[in-house]
Amino acid sequence: MSEHAMSRRALIGAATTALSYSRIYGANQRLGLGLIGCGERGRYDMSNFVKTGDVDVVALCDIWPKQFEAAAKDAPSAKRFGHHPDLLAMKEVDIALIATPDHWHVPIAIDALNAGKDVYVEKPLTLTPEEGPAVVKAARINSRICQVGMQQRSGQHYLQAKAEYFDTGKIGKLTLARTWWHGNGYHLRKAPDSLREKPQDLDWARYLGRLKWRDWDPQQYWNWRAYLDFGGGQVTDLFTHWIDVVHMFTGQEIPFAAVALGGVYNYKDGRTAPDTINVLLQYPSEFTATFEATLAPGIKGAAVEFAGTEGRLLIDRQHYEFHPAKKGAEPTIVKGRGESTLDTDHVANFLECVRSRKLPNGDVLIGHRSAQASHLGNIAYVQKRRLDFDPQREEILPF
Repeated sequence: MSEHAMSRRALIGAATTALSYSRIYGANQRLGLGLIGCGERGRYDMSNFVKTGDVDVVALCDIWPKQFEAAAKDAPSAKRFGHHPDLLAMKEVDIALIATPDHWHVPIAIDALNAGKDVYVEKPLTLTPEEGPAVVKAARINSRICQVGMQQRSGQHYLQAKAEYFDTGKIGKLTLARTWWHGNGYHLRKAPDSLREKPQDLDWARYLGRLKWRDWDPQQYWNWRAYLDFGGGQVTDLFTHWIDVVHMFTGQEIPFAAVALGGVYNYKDGRTAPDTINVLLQYPSEFTATFEATLAPGIKGAAVEFAGTEGRLLIDRQHYEFHPAKKGAEPTIVKGRGESTLDTDHVANFLECVRSRKLPNGDVLIGHRSAQASHLGNIAYVQKRRLDFDPQREEILPF
């Protein structure tokens, strides 16, 4: 029996209880948070929860105890665990915050949902498109709130731009959504010399989880985004954010075709995820969406640009600008409230929904669909072919 199956069996009692009732929280009731994955992103997310003043961090979980030291600032009295089922067994944990590498997102999220916890999970929600329906089902049958960390969904200037140009139809007929994210140095991280030898207390087998065995590799631990076993490289890490904006603005969530080209053109360091990639998706309402990215430092920047018959909308995390198609018309430029507010607003929306039991802005089904679109790009790249996708059955069609 797999490790995941065993943890689900251990939690069957909690799962049965979760099915029988839905917790209601008072307006002033503090919520207990358990962080699973205490790396840099997990600690950052945790700090945004703590800033709300409504959350107590009661538990931490990581496969390397050293990570607890960095998390202690915001969680000085939290209990510490090496296995997530032990954290989920705590009745004091109301919210599970999941910030592990991608291959652990769904197994842990399903365990948390079955244990009756509400879940905030980093994007991409899934490692493969096939995982999506199972985690959506777990959220629904357990009546749990599950927010995926696609923070543009809660960004005020994103919501404003959608309302102003898409809900009103001012952009006209959309034909192209162009996205790009260049020069993301996070995918080039080098493991420190201190990790040349595996620390004795780092649980490498637990880290690998369901993946096939490989001996200790500090790069695959430290810079796991560069390896397709652990995640989807730039496509699922970065494009998932931007294609989610496209889905949000257009109401189109499922492409029916995907192609991609790219490769490891410069960074010959053992990575399996391409350092340069171009993805093209086609949607039923007759528009295409593209993504281009390279890690080469000669070009930087990240944005989404929509081309409509009545104008062009460019939006990023700092601002948006609309350029009317009419000759001589002045553009409209609106600044956002700062990139960090996207994260805090998304956390605030989640906590509000934990109390109200309404679906959050980045609901689990939305997270599945946006990750799925990214996965189609990666699969097309790996298989070196055009993918045709059935939007109704959500299945890749055979050759």
